[in-house]
Amino acid sequence: MEALTEEVRRLAGTGDEKTRKNILDSLSALSASIESPDDTVQRFTFYNMQLAAIRIGIDLNLFELLSKYEHPLTVNQLSEKTGANPVFMGRLLRYLASNYSVEEVDKDTFTASNISKTFAQPGFQAGVGHLFNNAGPCIQEWPAFMKENNYPDITDNTKTPFNKVMNTDLPAFIWMQYHPQNLAFFNEHMIANRAGMPIFLDVFPVLEKATGLNPERALFVDIGGGFGHQCIAFKQRYPQLEGRVIVQDLALTTANAVEYPGVEAMAYDFFTPQPVKADWLKIGAKFYYLRNIFHDWPDDKCREILKNIVDAMAPDSYILIDDMVLPNAGVHWQQAQLDMLMMVALGARERTQEQWGQLIEGAGLKIGAVHTYTASLKDSILEVVAA
Repeated sequence: MEALTEEVRRLAGTGDEKTRKNILDSLSALSASIESPDDTVQRFTFYNMQLAAIRIGIDLNLFELLSKYEHPLTVNQLSEKTGANPVFMGRLLRYLASNYSVEEVDKDTFTASNISKTFAQPGFQAGVGHLFNNAGPCIQEWPAFMKENNYPDITDNTKTPFNKVMNTDLPAFIWMQYHPQNLAFFNEHMIANRAGMPIFLDVFPVLEKATGLNPERALFVDIGGGFGHQCIAFKQRYPQLEGRVIVQDLALTTANAVEYPGVEAMAYDFFTPQPVKADWLKIGAKFYYLRNIFHDWPDDKCREILKNIVDAMAPDSYILIDDMVLPNAGVHWQQAQLDMLMMVALGARERTQEQWGQLIEGAGLKIGAVHTYTASLKDSILEVVAA
């Protein structure tokens, strides 16, 4: 068994991201195939406890403490540093060690594991906060909501398990504008999400498409771009290209945008007319870019967003949709679980190749090409132009 383990580690360490993901999926499938019924029930029914324990560990700065010290720490030392009851601390650490979130090295003595080091990072901590505080209550409400409503395909972003459990008629993203901690969890999670993975600039042929530029024309407009990280990445990758680089988002978000030379922040709601447009004084932007926007909205809202861009486009403009493109069959588990979350919280969806085609063509546009840049999630750039 040790030899087999070492060989798996070797393959994972020397392969690319696709190879590593394939190994993980194969091991998961193998594990599921040899489980007893009790193993299966225990695994599924205690997932929520794992997340709750991780959340407590983050609240106690437990993972940061273990990652900070090169030597192991005792239960009593960690109790003193966190203020938690020592008996509780020992029980929590033993549970975390049982699912590899920390490493137990001796009686009542623990050190950081690979998972500990992940959850010591603020962006991944925010991911736990987002999934526990924002998404978690919706997921708990999901079965009852579906039963009460005769198991619909949820497509109204004001009538979802999120709306019921948060007792609001507001869409989730509007609700979060009034709940700063929930919004902060989401924004930080989005920044750290898929850290270290390829990005759209690794596959999209910017230089090939970047024609007809001038200093006054908008080159790259990131619609709903949060704090501007994609604009900064674009500017760093292509500093030689002339033209304005603009991040657009709601005013509360752009007020906290990262300042970077050559990147403008513009307050904008993408359900209103696009201000960077082609008219008798200006030329529409070369690239209108939307990252993880359309999976947050049902089809009718996506068509509204697209119409506002279409009305602003120049003849040579591109709409770049940066989103997952699910295969028509054989969807990966990471894609499938995100599709469920989009439905439960937002009345939205992840889309298959076929569904993307229907949405884009229904807006009077066409997909010129699809550039895929991650293996399991199939994160892709849909290169969209006028039909």
